[in-house]
Amino acid sequence: MADEDQVVVRVAWLYYMEGLTQDAIATKLGLTRLRVNRLLGEARESGLVSIKINSRHESCLRLEEELRTVCGLREAVIIPTPGSADLIPALLGRTTGEYLSRHLETHRVRGIGVGWGATLRETIRHVTPGEWPNLHVNSMMGGLTRGLEINTFETASALASRLGAQCSYLAAPLYAGSAKSRDTIVSQDVFKDAFGQIAANDVALLSVGDLSTRSLLVRYGLPKDVPVAELRQAKAVGDIVGQFLDRHGKPVKHALNQRVVAPSTQELAKIPTVIVASGGENKAPIIAAVLWAKLVSVLICDEQAARAALKLYEALGER
Repeated sequence: MADEDQVVVRVAWLYYMEGLTQDAIATKLGLTRLRVNRLLGEARESGLVSIKINSRHESCLRLEEELRTVCGLREAVIIPTPGSADLIPALLGRTTGEYLSRHLETHRVRGIGVGWGATLRETIRHVTPGEWPNLHVNSMMGGLTRGLEINTFETASALASRLGAQCSYLAAPLYAGSAKSRDTIVSQDVFKDAFGQIAANDVALLSVGDLSTRSLLVRYGLPKDVPVAELRQAKAVGDIVGQFLDRHGKPVKHALNQRVVAPSTQELAKIPTVIVASGGENKAPIIAAVLWAKLVSVLICDEQAARAALKLYEALGER
């Protein structure tokens, strides 16, 4: 589905199904009122709008509304699941890049914290280039020694370059050798300043990881002394900024969580807008977990993963 077609569908849905005014739609989507009016005209002329919205993407729009209502999300953006799971990072990256570009145009953003991964790498390719000299991009977690093309340092640097923004890093490993080593690292003035910048972010742009072999963190980032089986035994379902969580989104009782050079989940929850862009049904448990823990403001996901995560989320409420 072309980008323009997707915008037409979304505008038509908001106008005809949710009853929003053209002014409200323009504000919500970062469009001019004139463009909203033109898109509604295109929707009618093309046959997209008759008695209902004739689009195979209607199910995604309904799921977005359900996620907002049930999970308390500020926004949900759901794309159709492609035939190949390998396409998910690229498709989600395009959608996330466009979303972030609109957000920057319509909100006052002074700081953006970023994580890492294939989806965020693709996201940066689709962010509208600009000149934001007063914007500060920072990495929200330490880095890896392998998998450099998706490392947090490269992600932050590439986004800052794309936006003409300032950039800083957490120049430390993702996991320290011990909890004591971690405390020594973060007690240094330079890291106190870095964590201060993270706390001041208006936006966090993150992905979540599961415990399967598809996980880049499992493949590249876990310390050699921490087998993934230990994390499963501790009831972990995945991670966000290197913190491993249980199905309720609480950090599991494992020593690795005391070694991570990244903000805690409590600190993460204080950031005004946390965008999580992740997909694939294998990630449904960790997506449900961060939704349950209210660590997410905006979810950008594929339909199958989002539907599976919503089912798990609702099951948590029944226990």
